[in-house]
Amino acid sequence: MTRRVDLTPAAADLLRQLVSLHGPVMFHQSGGCCDGSAPMCYPLGEFKTGVSDVHLGALEVEGIEDVPVWMSGPQFEYWKHTHLTIDVVPGRGSGFSLEAPEGVRFLIRSRLLTDEESAALN
Repeated sequence: MTRRVDLTPAAADLLRQLVSLHGPVMFHQSGGCCDGSAPMCYPLGEFKTGVSDVHLGALEVEGIEDVPVWMSGPQFEYWKHTHLTIDVVPGRGSGFSLEAPEGVRFLIRSRLLTDEESAALN
């Protein structure tokens, strides 16, 4: 199955930790500058998605419920030709994202979709 978004093992480990502390979670990436270009992790339903937001899929992480990933429509227009991987690195991200107190931050790694992946997603 072709997926638009995945995550690294380190990000999956952090998600399990965050879910144990906060319950089910979701991601949203709004775009823009600074922290807006990073995927933000919120308690599920705390961030209200709008009609222009695009649901990229749900991350399947062993031991927790699927984690929905959303992106703002304008940001998706720039990224629609890419496969996204959510990763985690040391450092401080946004104060609004659940991982901020842990001394790490989520970030997006991307690559272009292959022709086959693009066809499967369209």
